[in-house]
Amino acid sequence: MRYFNLLNNQHVFLYIFPTLVFIVLLGLALGFTHFSRKNSEDRMLRINRKFPEGIEDRDAPFPLVLILIIIGTFIWGFCYILGHGLMGVKI
Repeated sequence: MRYFNLLNNQHVFLYIFPTLVFIVLLGLALGFTHFSRKNSEDRMLRINRKFPEGIEDRDAPFPLVLILIIIGTFIWGFCYILGHGLMGVKI
């Protein structure tokens, strides 16, 4: 049992909040998949390689939602470590 019950609540919020943000970003990703450029449509349709069993390789643009999730993960990790350090709690 922890000495402070508030610490349990903080950990629950730190687990639930990134999950909810991820769900919202995934929902937005269904509408906006990538940055559009002049050759984006061509890159989505052009097949670079064909593998057995009908697998095709394309040089499609990198999805915008994955960029946001990766950046958000690093920001959350940095803020998590910084927050624990400022509160004086050992990780």
